[in-house]
Amino acid sequence: MSVDSEVEPRPRSTPDLGGAGRAATRPAAPRSRRPGNQFGIKAVLSLIAFVGLFPFLFMLMASLKSNQQYYESWWLPSAPFHFENYARAWAQIQPYFVTSVIVAAGSIIGALALCTVAAFVFARYEFVGRKVLFGLIVALLMVPGISSLIPMFVLMRDLDLLNTRAVLVIPHIVGGAVLGTLLMKTFVEQLPQELFDAARVDGASGPRMFVSIMVPLSLPIVGTIALVTVIGVWNDFFWPLLTVTENELRTVSAGLQFFQTQNATEYGPLFAGYAIASIPLLLLFVFLSKHFLAGVQGGLSNGAGK
Repeated sequence: MSVDSEVEPRPRSTPDLGGAGRAATRPAAPRSRRPGNQFGIKAVLSLIAFVGLFPFLFMLMASLKSNQQYYESWWLPSAPFHFENYARAWAQIQPYFVTSVIVAAGSIIGALALCTVAAFVFARYEFVGRKVLFGLIVALLMVPGISSLIPMFVLMRDLDLLNTRAVLVIPHIVGGAVLGTLLMKTFVEQLPQELFDAARVDGASGPRMFVSIMVPLSLPIVGTIALVTVIGVWNDFFWPLLTVTENELRTVSAGLQFFQTQNATEYGPLFAGYAIASIPLLLLFVFLSKHFLAGVQGGLSNGAGK
């Protein structure tokens, strides 16, 4: 006996999970942070900021005091404020500023001239030993600076460069060129090859592509290298102290040490000199920190990806 009618399949019943099932299908609401946790985080961050900034606040307060005010109240500001301490300090450390600016400018120009050309060659040209040579340059970053101190001093002495500005510029050119080559090469490798191919089809030579394509596009890395070089020159203490004995050739860091021996009992001008010396780096950090971080991230992102 044949059955002409088709049996319709019954829909499969789903068990009723109740409130638990409905709650599981709902999107989880974002958890709001408790006010107590936010207050604790803010308190900890404020404490860290205060501990880090307290030496600078103490320096500013002490720079406006006389010796009597300094001995009477170390930690608190006291009136009247002696702003003339800054004029006295500037009159003595002004030659150190001039030397530091000259050394920083020479170091920036030399380091950028070396690292930009080297990075362009490493990134856009193939030659025998390219990877080995670049690996040796990168390996220099792992060599501690103190290990090359004595050989560098002997070399400068044999070249009769002691007590000159050249002896202050050369180490910063070398150090800036090593780091700059790494940052610049990894950045240039991110540039589209089509730009260079199109320029080559139009008849552009290697120097032309370097000046017209690479340099304009790598200005963030150029600024980063320049900023790192300035910070290195401004904070370098031991090398100028070792290689320079003439007062007019001292940089800010070494000159402040000599300034301290001259004004051991004049705490107001002494701290005023420290405050003046910190102004250039503070301004550079305020106005160029965003570009500095962007340049470092842009220079290292490709290298990290590889």
